[in-house]
Amino acid sequence: MVSAPFSSESLLRSVDTALADLRHGLPLVLNAENFPSHVVLAAETASSDSWQRLSSLAAPAVGLSLILPAGRAAALNLSLQQTGLVSLALSKEVTPATLQSWIDPTETPATFPQGPVLVLGAGSPAAAAVGAAKLAGLLPAIVMGRLAEIIAPDQAHLAQISRDQVLAYKQLAAQNLRQVGAAQLPLTEAENTRVVAFRPHGGGTEHLALIIGAPRLDLPVLTRIHSQCLTGDLLGSLRCDCGDQLRGAISAIAAAGGGVLLYLAQEGRGIGLVNKLRAYRLQERGIDTVDANLQLGFEEDERDYTAAAVMLRDLGVGRVRLLTNNPHKVEALRQAGLDVTERVQHRFPANPHNQGYLETKAKRAGHIL
Repeated sequence: MVSAPFSSESLLRSVDTALADLRHGLPLVLNAENFPSHVVLAAETASSDSWQRLSSLAAPAVGLSLILPAGRAAALNLSLQQTGLVSLALSKEVTPATLQSWIDPTETPATFPQGPVLVLGAGSPAAAAVGAAKLAGLLPAIVMGRLAEIIAPDQAHLAQISRDQVLAYKQLAAQNLRQVGAAQLPLTEAENTRVVAFRPHGGGTEHLALIIGAPRLDLPVLTRIHSQCLTGDLLGSLRCDCGDQLRGAISAIAAAGGGVLLYLAQEGRGIGLVNKLRAYRLQERGIDTVDANLQLGFEEDERDYTAAAVMLRDLGVGRVRLLTNNPHKVEALRQAGLDVTERVQHRFPANPHNQGYLETKAKRAGHIL
């Protein structure tokens, strides 16, 4: 539930401000009902200055802790847990550089963290703090401590965010999507195409809808929900099949006489471009795409399809024939309130660079290839 004092626009603005501070390496205050306030800092962007500031804001009797997803902690031999979060108490000798070598599996740490670790519940403030790091496109690792009862006046001007705001953000941003621009956009595979841009009211990330040809809205509409892949869609990467799926979908929809392609801004199955490149580094060492995400501290798939359902309803699309190889996407869209009448096969030949990737999608992610 969203805290009552916040309108949807003010909630989105508050979270956006907090996420910007995390990316800039600034600490912020996290509040949660029935929990003491905490001061948190994204481990990835911590610097010597922000570390000192964080230490001065935290209650000295409690100290600082590193919060990690269990998948990352397991890769560091800190925990046998594979799901949830763990907390590692930090000694005063830990530096931001040491911390960053621990949280990024593409780095080789000079030392490794020593336990013990504490397993955290799903409702803890730490879960919201790690969620905020994910929303910011950072590695999901947070340093946090209980906020001191008395802090110096010059330290008081910190962004504040609540657990409920973080948990509500993604859904609320999707539910507040509005059309903000549209134009005809002739494409190589479909000259009769209109592009419509959607953005949450009050600002935020844009998503696109391509209306191809003349779809009949009284029938199930041939639809592709395509997650952004800059490396595959724009650069023509051979490591995935995303570029083939994008252009193939546009061609298939045009040949069918009309339909819709949604282009959602959720790169790398929702982990972001930089983290996707980190996952590629791990794959170069023989780790498959699923385990690479887990070792980075993410879920196998972090995508959310609420935005897709909202956009299609806004366009007047009530029922869809979905171009996808992923039955989990069909189920996720149905849970988001979309009527998926049919899954339409959408596969393309493998190449020597993506053969293993496609096999992993079939064997571990359940794709029908």
